[in-house]
Amino acid sequence: MTVDFFAPKGKIKIIKGRCISLIGDDIDTDRIIPARFLKCVTFDSLGSAVFEDDRKDLKGKHPFDLIINKNSSILIVNSNFGCGSSREHAPQALLRWGIRAIIGESFAEIFYSNCLAIGIPCFTLDKISIKTIQEKSEEGLILDIDISEAEARGVDSKFKLEIRSSSKNMFLSGDWDATSTLLNNSKLIEQKITELPYVSLND
Repeated sequence: MTVDFFAPKGKIKIIKGRCISLIGDDIDTDRIIPARFLKCVTFDSLGSAVFEDDRKDLKGKHPFDLIINKNSSILIVNSNFGCGSSREHAPQALLRWGIRAIIGESFAEIFYSNCLAIGIPCFTLDKISIKTIQEKSEEGLILDIDISEAEARGVDSKFKLEIRSSSKNMFLSGDWDATSTLLNNSKLIEQKITELPYVSLND
């Protein structure tokens, strides 16, 4: 159930979407995207392979195969999500499936950083609240996530999220997006090049 892929760019302030729940602690990057898919030259095709082995085992009953979760964009997880190897393919696969934000009890450090680098905010929340959202997600829960307020709002519920202040500031300012930052500062880059004695733009 992959969606048309639109990479996040620039400032990210509000994320609205349907929740998809994935229950279980210590879900590692090898489960998110099995090692055989790491041979790809680009990340473009990884969306359809996310949780490939788990989905085969559950024969259509995996959350990422259920019709109710089609076009979901906010992933709800439990503790130590994204543990294991540091492969950046894991968040890239989730992004290409359609995930734009993740709310969980806790995240593996490198997975968290890899998500930040591609524009997927990761928020933490207490176990009881996570269970509540996971139960509501089975009914098609839609949340509005306000990054500035670190708050997720539903029709009849509101959750105060936790996000590192440095990460929050990067999303709100757009500084997480290194490519756009470089493009927006092309004149400064060209100026710096002219100041370097060992670089000539005329060569």
